[in-house]
Amino acid sequence: MILWLCLCWGFSPSAGQPDSELMARYLEEQLLADYSIVEQVARRVPRQAKFLQRLETRPRMSEFHVRSTIISRYAFTTVSCTMVNSGSEAREAVFEMQIPAAAFISNFTMSIGNKTYYGEVTGKEKKNSTDDKERHKKPPSPTEGRENGYETFKASVLVPRKMQARFVLHYEELLQRRLGKYEYTVSVRPQQLVGRLRVEVNILENSGIVNLEVPPLRNSKQKGNGKAEGDMSPPPSTVIGQTKTLAKVTFNPSVVEQTRIARNGILGDFIIRYDVNRELSVGDVQILNGYFVHYFAPTDLPPLPKNVVFVLDSSASMVGTKLKQTKEALFTILQDLRPEDHFNIIGFSNRIKVWQQDRLVPVTPNNIRDAKKYIHNMSPTGGTNINGALQTGAKLLNDYIAQNDIDARSVSLIIFLTDGRPTVGETQSSKILSNTKDAIRDKFCLFTIGIGNDVDHKLLERMALENCGMTRLFQEDEDAASHLKGFYDEIGTPLLSDIRVDYPEEDVEQVTQNFFPNYFNGSEIIIAGKLINRTSDKLHVEVTASNSKKYILLKTDVAIDLPSRNDIRGVPGLEDGKGDSNYIERAWSYLTIKELLNSRLKSDDTQEKDNLMEKAKSMALAYNFVTPFTVLKMKEAGLHSEPPQEEFISPSTDGIGEKVQSLQGHRVPPGIRRGQDKQRIKISKTSADGDPHFVIDFPSSKFSVCFNIDGEPGDILRLVSDHKESGVTVNGQLIGAPAPPNGHKKHRTYFSTITILSNKPERSYLEITPRRVILDDGERLVLSCGRSAVVRSRSLEVSISAYTNITVMIRGSISFVILIHHYKKPAPYQRNHLGFYISNSKGLSSDSHGLLGQFLNHEVKLLQESLNTSHQEIGQNQTQALKAMPTNTLRVKGRLVPVVWKQRRIYNGQQEVDCWFAKNNADKLIDGSYKDYLASHPFDTGSSFGTIHSL
Repeated sequence: MILWLCLCWGFSPSAGQPDSELMARYLEEQLLADYSIVEQVARRVPRQAKFLQRLETRPRMSEFHVRSTIISRYAFTTVSCTMVNSGSEAREAVFEMQIPAAAFISNFTMSIGNKTYYGEVTGKEKKNSTDDKERHKKPPSPTEGRENGYETFKASVLVPRKMQARFVLHYEELLQRRLGKYEYTVSVRPQQLVGRLRVEVNILENSGIVNLEVPPLRNSKQKGNGKAEGDMSPPPSTVIGQTKTLAKVTFNPSVVEQTRIARNGILGDFIIRYDVNRELSVGDVQILNGYFVHYFAPTDLPPLPKNVVFVLDSSASMVGTKLKQTKEALFTILQDLRPEDHFNIIGFSNRIKVWQQDRLVPVTPNNIRDAKKYIHNMSPTGGTNINGALQTGAKLLNDYIAQNDIDARSVSLIIFLTDGRPTVGETQSSKILSNTKDAIRDKFCLFTIGIGNDVDHKLLERMALENCGMTRLFQEDEDAASHLKGFYDEIGTPLLSDIRVDYPEEDVEQVTQNFFPNYFNGSEIIIAGKLINRTSDKLHVEVTASNSKKYILLKTDVAIDLPSRNDIRGVPGLEDGKGDSNYIERAWSYLTIKELLNSRLKSDDTQEKDNLMEKAKSMALAYNFVTPFTVLKMKEAGLHSEPPQEEFISPSTDGIGEKVQSLQGHRVPPGIRRGQDKQRIKISKTSADGDPHFVIDFPSSKFSVCFNIDGEPGDILRLVSDHKESGVTVNGQLIGAPAPPNGHKKHRTYFSTITILSNKPERSYLEITPRRVILDDGERLVLSCGRSAVVRSRSLEVSISAYTNITVMIRGSISFVILIHHYKKPAPYQRNHLGFYISNSKGLSSDSHGLLGQFLNHEVKLLQESLNTSHQEIGQNQTQALKAMPTNTLRVKGRLVPVVWKQRRIYNGQQEVDCWFAKNNADKLIDGSYKDYLASHPFDTGSSFGTIHSL
């Protein structure tokens, strides 16, 4: 055919013009030409008549545009397609668009000649009448051709000769985070070369966009696979523009570039992946016009141990590629298990075979080797006993949990894989569901995987939903192994268990799901709700996660700006006139409807199912969403109406970024009390703060002693050293800054890091800076100082009051308070730094040492210096009379220390303390010299001069 075309045109392939480009340019000229010109060309070039007749067999697509705006993970997508019937008779134009199965269609319009038809979302009735269907067009269908995670929207219409039809489809979705990335996908499947093809995606994320990538086009066989091999460059003609919070990606291939991708038209997915800046805190809370969305995705958490049972279908239908790919995936998955995990494998057909009877085995090289042998020897045979396999797996895991002293922090789960429907044993879906739920009893989660077209996807989906798991459906293709591995990667690293997100009941209502049994690395927890009191200036948020070893509480007060300051008009997808709606409200409605649909799917009560259906239908009608309970009906807008117009506003840098309220990292505004945090803090005067200035309080003597240490930047000072007895050590590292002008010092020094170490009853340490707290007690946990939080373990409690202080309590009898000094506009001689205060020292031994620790269990006497150098002890009631005397003396451990009277500011400068000041780097006041208190590294636990220990 290509050669014939070249001869007709008088060219040959050897003439230097590739045949694909010749055809593409010819098509591009014809598709962009006026109909009359096409007719003239046909008459003037008779040899083209046969070729033109072939083109006329169906309407040609002259335009395919996709425009999308993603605002804080919520995506509005508009697809517009124009088809031209240049033939001599009416022909059927078919518009097909694959959309994510999780998306909701929100609008659809068609324009044929001078007639426009618009879609109206109405409630679906039990019996759909077909009497009102017009003969010349078929109604759009959003559910035909379901694939893995996608559905095909299809609409057809009869287009008169020499006329065009235009289709405009709108849909919305909330992007889900998987493997640390959000993935937005546009199906580009015109199935022919298109004169004007353009995809434009605008992203607005006030938290900051990171790791933006546009991989090559993905065909259907690769769908669902988050990883690709080979060339990872963007598709030809892709342009990427990005600022900190905004990104614009366009894909605009010419016809020639389309032919280079695929001669008969592009057939693939245009993909954008990205993530946002985040920190370990209560997450990113966004509020607008009385609604909020809360995104929680902590990082830098240690993985929890897993107890996992793999239940694998080995029935006869798994023969060939499916079983081969399953084995390959399991080989890789087994290799990724961690040493602290335990596992077992069950193969099932009509018979059920357990690899290791009545136990889960630890991850060792020998066990992994034997497991791979077992999987390698699995052969497909017999029927499919789904019920029996699940009962066996659940009993195995339940018995293991009950009979073994498993790590209470561990997460237990079953991963179930099948390619078919139940054919052996219990085959009734309702019985399998109830049996599975009774066997699991909310003690662990079930994750289901279906391969191929023969699976009962509704059964797998409901089994996962009812048992706190997830489901994935994969097509049988050459990429099945990477699909399975990708799904395991999503659930293979649990970081938190029993997560609960709470807001004051008097402040919020209609909150979506707020309890989650597990949080997996790379995923995200999303909660949305309505504000009851829109005039409030704050929203209190608390996130808790607990297990027997550790309890974590993260809390903060989120500032609420006035709604008028956050209003964003013109968001695409609101073309029906609902200008007062906004993306956060629509995200809330999207999540609420999804949860109602899932709740209905899980329910066995007919009345409850009906109530849930009515609630979902009512909300879907209010927000114009096409759901399983609503339908899109086409109505004619009028004989001479204008063609449908796309309403689209791209995000820009002219203020939208400031209008969207993203509150990650915001302070509690002035006027919001932190009463609970301040009430629990009791600080003594004994401290090291500022430049650094040291204060030791002696309550029984009713006076305080103070001194300075003129250290060097980088010095690490031992503040408390009681490693041998109580097991506690506190070190402080100095940072330098220029001295104030006209001062006597060469430079200033402040504490940039406080390290607290404890080895009783178990090893743990804290590393505190003005920005973050790192807690390691066998597990590493990173907390932001900008968010209030409480973390408790058996012997340690850390409480953070945002931007204010950190309280550390050890075994209930030792407590320290670290003040956080932040400067909004620091002078050249100022640095963000820390102050260290001892709140409770009862648990420290009498042998404790360090610059502060050596005075905690010793008394100091105040003496008057007489002219004949004799010393007279001064009573406590005479202290005030001696303040004005030029020279006074302290008796410390038999040493005489000259001191003068001074005043010091402590507690962020909020209080003044009267103290006796020892000069010259506390010469004679402290044991040895200050250089004897220099630690070699932050984790140095040396308890005596010249001795170094490491925890």
